[in-house]
Amino acid sequence: MALLQPQIPFRLGIISDTHGLLRPEAVTALQGSGALIHAGDVGNPYILSQLRSIAPVFAVRGNVDTEPWASVLPLTEVVELHGNSIYVLHNLDKLDLNPAASGFRIVISGHTHKPESQMHDGVLYINPGSAGPRRFSLPICLAHLDLLKTPWHVEFHQLAVS
Repeated sequence: MALLQPQIPFRLGIISDTHGLLRPEAVTALQGSGALIHAGDVGNPYILSQLRSIAPVFAVRGNVDTEPWASVLPLTEVVELHGNSIYVLHNLDKLDLNPAASGFRIVISGHTHKPESQMHDGVLYINPGSAGPRRFSLPICLAHLDLLKTPWHVEFHQLAVS
């Protein structure tokens, strides 16, 4: 008789719209992630190098990433993790494909600074919110997703900042 081994959680850290500011609270919140996705508006290459010290990073270019260093960042990224196809772009309004028809299970975007998640046609859409400078009255936030625990539940983490 074979014993079933529990699956080890795979925590995906999701961050966006840092706009050149990587808060220590964000670094702490992302610790323990198996991989990180930055959904654009990075603002400074230092942020990506800091995130790489935590876990492998997949990042896309946002509308404020106009400096020469950002030209190496793609506008969209396809990430395959634990059997899940993830499509990453900065602005969801620029989505130019049908994720469900294209085989994607998850779409990650930023741009609006509003943390939200929703299922649509079997695809999980996630916007982690903004982890950078405060905009309007929106929370300073990032997200986590355990890719191996279904049904998926996105955990939003508001960062306590002074």
